[in-house]
Amino acid sequence: MRILIVTGSSGGHIYPALALIDSLKDSANDLLLVLPKKNQDSFIVVEAVQVKYIPASNLSYNLNSKNIKGVFLFLSGAWESLRIVIKFRPEVVVGFGSLNTVALVFWAWLFRIKTIIHEQNVIPGRANRLLAKLVDRVAVSFSQTKKYLNISAKKIIFTGNPLRQDLIRIDRKKALDFLGFTDGKFNILITGGSQGSHRLNTVCSEAVSISQKKDNFQIIHITGTGDFLALQKKYRALNLTSKVFEFFLTMQYAYSVADLIICRAGATTVAELQRFAIPAILIPYPFAYAHQKANACVLQDLKAALIIKDEELTAENLTDRLDDLLMNPDKLKAMRKAYGQQISTDAAFLLAKEVLNLK
Repeated sequence: MRILIVTGSSGGHIYPALALIDSLKDSANDLLLVLPKKNQDSFIVVEAVQVKYIPASNLSYNLNSKNIKGVFLFLSGAWESLRIVIKFRPEVVVGFGSLNTVALVFWAWLFRIKTIIHEQNVIPGRANRLLAKLVDRVAVSFSQTKKYLNISAKKIIFTGNPLRQDLIRIDRKKALDFLGFTDGKFNILITGGSQGSHRLNTVCSEAVSISQKKDNFQIIHITGTGDFLALQKKYRALNLTSKVFEFFLTMQYAYSVADLIICRAGATTVAELQRFAIPAILIPYPFAYAHQKANACVLQDLKAALIIKDEELTAENLTDRLDDLLMNPDKLKAMRKAYGQQISTDAAFLLAKEVLNLK
């Protein structure tokens, strides 16, 4: 069975696609992954599957030179997508959202090829809202998503958000040893997502530095490319036990020791927190605020996370929240326990099953 999978450029799109590929490989399918060209030099490693790259660009409603160039790149990508569909002749096309997937899924629909899209966020993006009307199935990560899709409920299936197979809980002592950490201290994981976040990097490191409890901290800080050296130097100056990474491929070790995470609320991050049941302070990304706020509210409603708006984020505000949790360990225990209320699924298996059933 020939299956074509197309996705956007961010880790939040690519990692669920890779998780699906892992599940489908066992069925000896002929798989092709299509990515935007800018991912050719990405830190995200794609192995053991055919990959094609297409021109891609973000578009906005503004009339400027950057947007005009974006239109030409989109049209070029649409042409390349058509060539890929004709040459590969897929029996099923799977889309994971973003503008980069629209043309390819559209061509598949036009040629009467079976199609399914997966939505990672609670609130669907524009691309998936458009494609939902055309495709055969829409897989969602959150049951709340159904109310945002103006399509027949029969087309919608709840799978959850596929996660990589290696994201499994590691024995705490083994994970501490891997990171060079000491048992009995409070481990804080800070990450701005696959792209990194200068704002989170700056405010979180400052909040840690002024906390009354900082001597008991062990910090794992994933910075992205921009702030790595500066933060490494800052933590050394504070004499804090810390591990600073530009990007950390073996996140299962960080998740397995984290007593608290401070992060954005991207869909994949939220799914990973659900898997590892980590108490969280979430700061939704302001330029995708509706999407990330809705994702964050899923955990807040469970009472597994606290939310701080980006515009209200200061080192002092964050330190107050942090110190309050540390002085009230029962709150942290209750937050971790709250994850037990959620529905647990093997999302990659369920999505793979839906894909194979489309034949």
